[in-house]
Amino acid sequence: MWQFARFALALIAALLAGCSTASIDDYRATRPTFDLQQFFAGPLTAHGMFQDRSGKVLRRFTVSMQGRWQGDTGVLDEQFRYDDGETQRRVWTLKKLPDGRYLGTAGDVVGEASGRTEGFALFWDYTLRLPVDGKEYEVRFADWMYQLDERSVLNRSVMSKFGVRLGEVTLYIRKEGTP
Repeated sequence: MWQFARFALALIAALLAGCSTASIDDYRATRPTFDLQQFFAGPLTAHGMFQDRSGKVLRRFTVSMQGRWQGDTGVLDEQFRYDDGETQRRVWTLKKLPDGRYLGTAGDVVGEASGRTEGFALFWDYTLRLPVDGKEYEVRFADWMYQLDERSVLNRSVMSKFGVRLGEVTLYIRKEGTP
């Protein structure tokens, strides 16, 4: 009986350890420091894909972006082109708050997105109205961006509904026009 109890406790501890998630604070001492106002200013190009929860790639896409800032308020205009020819546009309005957090809105975002940077990372959390086969679904995005250097950001988003992981979006963003 005692051995079973120890085994059960060890199993629970292992499961809980596997459920732990990264925190934005884990990246506080990393470099380069991710400055959204500097990185998302001017033209950018991104290449990405959507994978379902099994890892199968369902869609690929490119995004042409143009960002501009006035003080602590920015606009990021995104033009998507999918591998099947579909196009989509999303225009973000971003606001840097005095405490260093960011808020964002867009036409297909439910309420506000919220995020924070630490070191080279940004965690961005929002709910998106996603069109699928003529219907619209509200899907949560847990969005991590990592600035690799002054011209490159790697973005990984986990999509979920009712806490169930639906898939992932991976995106490589490249700042244009800089050496």
